[in-house]
Amino acid sequence: MIINLTQHQATPEQVEAGVVDLPDEQRGELSRWLTFDEIPTPDDLNATAHAVARMARDAGADAAMIGGAPFFIPELERVLRHMDVTPVYAFSRRESVEVTDEDGNVRKTAVFRHLGFVKTNWEDIL
Repeated sequence: MIINLTQHQATPEQVEAGVVDLPDEQRGELSRWLTFDEIPTPDDLNATAHAVARMARDAGADAAMIGGAPFFIPELERVLRHMDVTPVYAFSRRESVEVTDEDGNVRKTAVFRHLGFVKTNWEDIL
């Protein structure tokens, strides 16, 4: 199972690919953990990564779909791997869609189509 550890709900395509959202109460807690209002210290990043990774471990996840602040991701990846949870990133393609409103106006929007997951091998590289 791939647990969703992002601040966004999984898309239907991601759910079909095996992504599971946290229950609403835990999603709120996750959102609080992933929101940094001040510059975090290395200890803050470590403590936050452990709290977030425990959510994945406690859910029984094999993998975790992650994303967010670039300064936080390396620590979260490291702690997830330490807890035997594989970090993955959603890969999607942006498609332009034109929609004609009832009054004839055309609106162009971007739709992100989930195509799969990306795993990194940072520890193998370093």
